[in-house]
Amino acid sequence: MSQQSSPRGTFLKIADLVKTRIEADPGMSELPSAADLMRDYKISRGVALRAFGALQKDGVAEPAPGGRWRVVRAGALADRRPLEQRIADVITDEHLVVGAAFPSASVLAERFGVSRPTVTKALDKLEAAGVLASGGQGKVRTVRAVPIREERS
Repeated sequence: MSQQSSPRGTFLKIADLVKTRIEADPGMSELPSAADLMRDYKISRGVALRAFGALQKDGVAEPAPGGRWRVVRAGALADRRPLEQRIADVITDEHLVVGAAFPSASVLAERFGVSRPTVTKALDKLEAAGVLASGGQGKVRTVRAVPIREERS
């Protein structure tokens, strides 16, 4: 942006430029970082962050883990529920019964596209809720209770 432009609305202009980039590249899944926007458009970090906020308000982007922002495409279905709820659905989706072995954290991490420590935290929450039983280090987790889908919204 030129130095003569008014600071009012600069973030909206940047947001429009980023929207144009998203529309031009259908394969774009992640927005440029704040540092990239600062460098490319010669703006401050605050302006870049406000542009991200405008994109989020318009439903074009959402925050992603690690301080990044991802593109939200119209018509793309994504499960926005907490990870522990999505993992609990594995029990009903795979017809697991009480006492059955539950998939490992590594398998679940690959399935849900998150890190293993993130899955471990979600599994710990399910153990605390009484859905899973821990077998201890190196042992297989088992199903303690089958969750009822109507209980979770």
